[in-house]
Amino acid sequence: MSGAGGTGTSGTSGTSGTGCVGHECGTRRAGGRPAGRATGGHRLCAGCHRRLAEDIRRLPGLYRDCERVLGGASAKGLRERTSGGPLPGLPFNAAAAEARAAIMTVLGSWSGLVAQERRLRPPERGITALSVFLLRHTDWLAAHPAAAEATREVARLVVRADRVAHPDQSRRIGLGGCVVPGCAGLLSATVPGGAAGGHPAVNCDADPQHSWAGHQWTQLRRLMPRAATRAGAGAPGENPAQGAVAERWLAATDIARLWDTPVGTVYRLASEQRWRRQHRSGRTFYSEADAHDCFSRRAQRSRQG
Repeated sequence: MSGAGGTGTSGTSGTSGTGCVGHECGTRRAGGRPAGRATGGHRLCAGCHRRLAEDIRRLPGLYRDCERVLGGASAKGLRERTSGGPLPGLPFNAAAAEARAAIMTVLGSWSGLVAQERRLRPPERGITALSVFLLRHTDWLAAHPAAAEATREVARLVVRADRVAHPDQSRRIGLGGCVVPGCAGLLSATVPGGAAGGHPAVNCDADPQHSWAGHQWTQLRRLMPRAATRAGAGAPGENPAQGAVAERWLAATDIARLWDTPVGTVYRLASEQRWRRQHRSGRTFYSEADAHDCFSRRAQRSRQG
């Protein structure tokens, strides 16, 4: 939180209608893309304001995930076998220890700023108490002169902790039967995660030539009921012609990778178009069907324009 202390003890008047100073909008401007406008008396657009809250909400879970990998375990609690084990008195994963310390420092420093300038009793120095306190005051922080630094520091911390807790972790999502006539294979979407890089893709386990770009996966899933009808598939008592694709829920980062769009844009569209959502372990997941419909309309307008 370097520099935040020099912002004064009041100075929370917003700049609604001016350019958003949030980290995500700053990234868009640097890439030559339009940024949002500050709203509601804040210095942040609605998307960056929401992203700040989402990132703060994620930090306790990432803190605990980093704790699990301290001794060499994966984020899911599985420990890697080693011949000699970790050195006595030293954490096996120093990066995880540093990430946990950084989370506590960042949450503590911003909570301290809020408590000092709002003349409030500071929260206990615990991961849950600090995050809950800061979430309660995100509106005030979004109007503060240090709002830009807050979004930048918290966003970078989330990325850093996520890479430490979930290194090079790709997600494989089963989709269903292959849509190519006569193929009995199963399709799955692979979404790179962490620092793995790469592009998402959909592949068939029976024929490597049956492969599609990641952003096509929702279109493929909508062909599956028809493929099942051709094959006479379906659950007992179910009419294949009336088969429906089961709803799936995706994190904003997965949606951003699948459709090659900034995460901030995903948050903005989800809010503007009221995508259905679920909350699990401090994270928000959005309806894949709503995201598909939204990006399909955008692609159609782009082709027509």
